[in-house]
Amino acid sequence: RWVLSLECKGSRNVMSALRRAVEVDFKDKDKHKSQGLYLLTTGIPDQETHTISAYVAEACGGLDFQLHVCLFSVTEATGSSGVIPARYATPRETASAFKEMVQAASGRFHWFGEAGIFESDDITSIISEMEKAKNYSQKCAFLVESLKQRS
Repeated sequence: RWVLSLECKGSRNVMSALRRAVEVDFKDKDKHKSQGLYLLTTGIPDQETHTISAYVAEACGGLDFQLHVCLFSVTEATGSSGVIPARYATPRETASAFKEMVQAASGRFHWFGEAGIFESDDITSIISEMEKAKNYSQKCAFLVESLKQRS
C-alpha cells in the first residue's frame, strides 16, 4: 500500500524499510494467516547482511511471514545518477547477501537482469520436481518392461 506512494531515491537503507513494513504496516500480522513481503532491489543494502538476517529471523519467527527478494542486476556499478552506492559489492556478493536474508525469513530469492534469469528459487523448485517426475517415469518404464519380459 504505502510503497505505491514512494518515489525512487538513492538510499539502500533496507533495515529502515523492513522495520517500517514489519513494525508499522504489518502491526496486525498475527491476525492474518499468511503474509509476505517482496523486496525489489538493484544492489547491496547499506547495512551488514548478518544484521538484517538476524532482524528478519526475529521478525518472522513464529509467524507465517516471509521475505522474498527480487534482485535486478544492472550492468553498471553506478546508478542512473552516476553515483557509486555507499556500500559496494559485486553482483555475486550481492546475490549471496540477499540469499542469506531470505533463508533467515523462509522466503524465496530471484535474481535476474537484462540478459535473463540468473537464479530463482521457484525455477529451481520446478526443475527439481521435473527431475523427480522424470526419474519416477523411468522407474515405471523399467518396471513395465521387466513385467513384459516375465510374461
